[in-house]
Amino acid sequence: MKKKELAKYEARAQIFKALAHPARLRIMDELAQYDERCVCDLTELVGFDMSTVSRHLSVLKNAGLVGVEKRGQMVFYRSTICCLTGFTDCVEKVLNNNVKQRQAALKA
Repeated sequence: MKKKELAKYEARAQIFKALAHPARLRIMDELAQYDERCVCDLTELVGFDMSTVSRHLSVLKNAGLVGVEKRGQMVFYRSTICCLTGFTDCVEKVLNNNVKQRQAALKA
């Protein structure tokens, strides 16, 4: 693989790594549904303490998946992408297909 091509795939892998945690996926689903959410709302949503949620948000921010706006003492996050819903739908189709294949294998 050429250097430029490798760099492209490494950059893609970093985005996948940022999404590779259930809490971060849940946060992204929430941000896709609403324009923005404060850390306190997201903390309640995922059930972790605020520092843990802030670390997850930092990973998403560093990957370019969320934007941040501070208003006084409150920090609000918003999704910077609109294509994740389509990707999530694709993942759900793969999961459903996997279940069907396992069920078929058990019947055989």
